Amino acid sequence: MQKIPRWADLALIPLLNLLIAFVISGIVIYAIGEDPWMALRTMVEGTILRADGWGYMLYFATNFMFTGLAVAVAFHASQFNIGGEGQATMGGLGVALVCMALPWPHWTVALLAATLGAALFGAVWAAIPAFLQAKRGSHIVITTIMFNFIAASLLNYLLSNVLRPIGSMDPSSAHFPDGTKLPTFHEMPILSGIFDKNTPANITFFMALAACVIVWALIWKTRLGYMIRAFGKSEAAAKYAGISPFRIIMISMIISGALSGMMALNTVMGYSEKLILNSVEGAGFIGIAVALMGRSHPFGVFLASILFGFLYQGGAELALWTTIPRELITVIQALVILFTGALDNMVRTPVERLFLMLRKGDR
Repeated sequence: MQKIPRWADLALIPLLNLLIAFVISGIVIYAIGEDPWMALRTMVEGTILRADGWGYMLYFATNFMFTGLAVAVAFHASQFNIGGEGQATMGGLGVALVCMALPWPHWTVALLAATLGAALFGAVWAAIPAFLQAKRGSHIVITTIMFNFIAASLLNYLLSNVLRPIGSMDPSSAHFPDGTKLPTFHEMPILSGIFDKNTPANITFFMALAACVIVWALIWKTRLGYMIRAFGKSEAAAKYAGISPFRIIMISMIISGALSGMMALNTVMGYSEKLILNSVEGAGFIGIAVALMGRSHPFGVFLASILFGFLYQGGAELALWTTIPRELITVIQALVILFTGALDNMVRTPVERLFLMLRKGDR
């Protein structure tokens, strides 16, 4: 019998963890001589109460949805994919190569091709550590971390020596053709009256939402998803049931890498419209926190992505309008990760005891 109700596991415990993290963050802000309420008000006003703030929050949330889903899929197969940063980097390379390959007639055609390129490059980059894990026993955490650095170094070389336009000093590719420009929220008929022209959020936000639905259907409504979850719960039992560990590790990591690679559609194709260094912006690592906080469920990933989008945009507002250092938002993010991940049992154990007492009282 489950110790606590499902709703408490998915909602109550993460909310309590989040509340504790915010309270401690307020104490830290107060300790450096700043007003926590003023900091919170600045973050809310700059993120939720302004259209451009909403645009940036949803732009960041799009990145985190893709990388959070990527980590979540790997988690279900008991694979700790820390390589989202490198897989998204290679996904950006795939997007750039596709976008610069042809004079695309319309963004819809270019987006379809770029999606395939991003997913393919990200999947290939994840498949190598997956193969080493499945066939050679190499630890997936170590290999995916190493491949992050390899991807960053490879991109640095390509942008400096291969893709950089002649005469340019900037380590970046040429601008993509006009036919690859994705519509932002401001350019969409229904949303144009809400978001201004500086809004970076674009059509890929809806692709991220679709990815949440697809991942939910895959994991909980398909035979493959059942095998992934069974393998993640018990490898020995899954092998006894005839499930191939090699197949599950490879498939789950390939799907995970493809999702991470698709993040580049938002940053490379949608925002910068060219391939630049550090286009991933740390979203590969934030995806780990998003998956942890969202309990590896697509709806939880969606909510956690919105939260971290709020923290990112709110942190920028703090740095712009207050004397609170921008790095403090990293402290807040770290506290959220700490309490939703490493210290989860600090909240879970008392909640389980509370529900156990309530059950005994009902009897």
